[in-house]
Amino acid sequence: MTAKTSDKKQSSLREWLIVMLLMILAITVGSIFPDVRPRILQSAWSVTREMVFILPAVLILMGLFSVWVKKEMVEKYLGKAAGGRGIMLALFLGALPTGPLYVAFPLAAGLRQKGASLSNISVFLTAWACIKIPQELLEIQFLGFRFMLMRLSLTILTAVIIGLIVERVIPAADIPKEYSTGLTRFI
Repeated sequence: MTAKTSDKKQSSLREWLIVMLLMILAITVGSIFPDVRPRILQSAWSVTREMVFILPAVLILMGLFSVWVKKEMVEKYLGKAAGGRGIMLALFLGALPTGPLYVAFPLAAGLRQKGASLSNISVFLTAWACIKIPQELLEIQFLGFRFMLMRLSLTILTAVIIGLIVERVIPAADIPKEYSTGLTRFI
């Protein structure tokens, strides 16, 4: 058995262990607090149902992304050498979609595999979580333009700072470059 095969088996075992521990935790909480059991089951069912409908489409998009988008293009526009232009593009790409955050993780893994820098991946994920162009329009209606502009400015600044910190703190070698493991295996 090669070292790479052994590492994949350890990673697979670790991921299954995490899933099992979460299931044990949910069962334990449901046993200790029977009044929350219906909410736990309802929440688990809701998330499962949502994933069954959303993730197949995401996986198809990931397949198309891996075929249509060339590695050189991602490296050029979102790689380490992209600089501020890469950060702005990551912010824009993260702010466009309105889907749930867990949809962004396979996309971020695909960007990583194609050569995007960790800072731009972090900015992309932060923007996806905190900035949604359609929601900004609603925010203006309910909270006013000034509030939206201030919050959006601080969110963008924070996203960039998070990206720069992640790039400096986490060695790139610690982040896997392939996304064929993990969540996609559970589907």
